[in-house]
This record gives sequence, structure tokens and C-alpha cells, in this order.
Amino acid sequence: MRELLNQIVAYRSGALVVLSVAALLEALGDSCFQSGLYRSSGMVRAIWLAGGALALACYGLAVNAPRWEFGKLVGVYVVLFFLVTQIVAKVRFKQPPTAPVLLGGSLIVLGGMIISFWRN
Repeated sequence: MRELLNQIVAYRSGALVVLSVAALLEALGDSCFQSGLYRSSGMVRAIWLAGGALALACYGLAVNAPRWEFGKLVGVYVVLFFLVTQIVAKVRFKQPPTAPVLLGGSLIVLGGMIISFWRN
């Protein structure tokens, strides 16, 4: 699996796909924990928590298995994570982004663009 991920992230578009999948796994893992802790009980709670742990473990593998300089990609990742969490919040929890979230999110996107495109 590691070699396959290394081949995928060798290309900019492949790295973007892996980072997008990682952001989705992290957001879904976190949302599973939220569902388990605050919206369920008993066996259903255990299932949500186990699902969250599995998703977060897969996220950890997705970002740590490839040989890349993750620090260079962190700007893109933070932007992707913000966007994916807003989608998950809207779809799973019916929570639309508020004005402060949209304003702060636009700053996150701007920061990611600066990190990604600034040439020294």
C-alpha cells in the first residue's frame, strides 16, 4: 500500500486526491465520535466510536504512509479539511456555515493559496 501511495502522490493531482480522501476520513471520523458521544447510547454509541476510530486510523495511514514533505502540503490540507468539514456539518448535522465561519473560512482558503503559490 505504501508503494502505491508513493506512486500516486508523485503527481500533484494524485497528492490532491490523497489529501482530499484524508480530509474526508478525518472529518467523518470526528463526526462519528460526535455522534457516538452526544447523539447515541449503548451499542449504537460503541458502533459510532469504533467507526470513528477506524476512520481516523485510515486518515493517519493516508497522510503518513506516503513519502512526502507533509509540511509543504499542510496549507492545501487545511483548506481541504475546512471545506470537507463544512460539507459534513451541513449534510450530517444540518448545520449551515454562519457568517463568521464563512469569513474565517475565506481567510483559511486565502492562507492556503499563499502557502501553495508563493514563490521565493
